[in-house]
Amino acid sequence: DAVVVGKAPDFFEGVMMPELFMADAMGATGKPLIRVHTAGSVGGSTGVVAASLVQSGKYRRVLAMAWEKQSESNAMWALSIPVPFTKPVGAGAGGYFAPHVRAYIRRSGAPTHIGAMVAVKDRQNGAKNPLAHLHQPDITLEKVMSSQMLWDPIRFDETCPSSDGACAVVIGNEEIADARVADGHPVAWIHATALRTEPLAFSGRDQVNPQAGRDAAKALWKAAGITSPIDEIDTAEIYVPFSWFEPMWLENLGFAPEGEGWKLTEAGETAMGGRIPLNASGGVLSSNPIGASGLIRFAEAAIQVMGKAGDHQVPDARKALGHAYGGGSQYYSMWVVGADKP
Repeated sequence: DAVVVGKAPDFFEGVMMPELFMADAMGATGKPLIRVHTAGSVGGSTGVVAASLVQSGKYRRVLAMAWEKQSESNAMWALSIPVPFTKPVGAGAGGYFAPHVRAYIRRSGAPTHIGAMVAVKDRQNGAKNPLAHLHQPDITLEKVMSSQMLWDPIRFDETCPSSDGACAVVIGNEEIADARVADGHPVAWIHATALRTEPLAFSGRDQVNPQAGRDAAKALWKAAGITSPIDEIDTAEIYVPFSWFEPMWLENLGFAPEGEGWKLTEAGETAMGGRIPLNASGGVLSSNPIGASGLIRFAEAAIQVMGKAGDHQVPDARKALGHAYGGGSQYYSMWVVGADKP
């Protein structure tokens, strides 16, 4: 009945307003077409907007679609910045986020190998996912620790790739979902969604444990009726473009107390078979088509509770989290999906 499109900044790809050229291919001719844009979190925001349109009763069935084609973006990126009257980010995303990681290590006392552990885990998970961009089944802790330092303390192998990719999710109302179940098809029920934003240039921001992320998570858990995420969520797909963000987001989302997220990683609790398996698909560290990355997190969470994840399926996954963040850690989008009707 309607199409919601997600896409990162146009200069990432070098095509202005690409949704106008793709309306026919997306089946949007004669239908409402809405574009969502919240930087790197846009894929997740696209899923939340599409779900909200169905939950409101406005439409029965909505297509959420997001994509990125970074292979054609370098020239436009180089020629589009700096923008007048805008704070420059000449060091790129890694240079922007590295100080936040250093601050996290200083505040939490996390040992330096934690980032490498996350990279090994996610890349080994990605090797089991045929749709992942990177397949590195032979990656080891030693290889990651010996890879080039790009932005101290972020190493080359602790960094996401630059990917082309797309993701599509169909969200239907209760009647449509019930009909699918009656026909013997599993569905992922959306239990709750949340969006939050905070300013980019505010001197009082905590970019290690951002307020908007904490607020979004609190609202999400309340809406989903979850009181202990670590005990009630079976698996989570969280947006980790640089490996150190795993322990940071574990704390921001409420899976661990502040300063202790790295302990779950070190204990193996975020690996397959652990207490809270994270990014069984390989996550953003294995594939990063920016505009689609958030929706991929949401879709992978849904695939898990539907039992359709194949070789990277988390056993007995009944409830899962999809998470995305974007901009300078200022945009957050999340949903909880489950195998059981809420």
